[in-house]
Amino acid sequence: MSTTTTVRRELPLVETVSPGLPCCAPITGAALTAEEATDLATVLKAVADPARLRLLSLIQATDGGEACVCDLTAPVGLTQPTVSHHLKVLFDAGLVSREKRGAWAYYRAVPARLAELATALTGTRTT
Repeated sequence: MSTTTTVRRELPLVETVSPGLPCCAPITGAALTAEEATDLATVLKAVADPARLRLLSLIQATDGGEACVCDLTAPVGLTQPTVSHHLKVLFDAGLVSREKRGAWAYYRAVPARLAELATALTGTRTT
């Protein structure tokens, strides 16, 4: 039996100097362009599914940092077509790369894309 520990942290508030200004710092530290917002939304939608988060973590945790679809079905308890669908969503969002080897596809996390996501969420943008 596992237990879950919830860690609560307070978000910093920004004092408003006039009505209409935001009460909190933007998620990215700066306003997003329409293209950036669309791209970030695609990535956030991709990782908003628990199965996809598990798949991404399983891929990163494997020796060599890559995994075959055939090795990912049992750990997540999903069928191969469902796992393939989730991996396609991660691939389309740029979070994993794919290499076909015979009948199987092998997936690797894309560190640069994960770093971009982390940067967007932590507000460390410089532009």
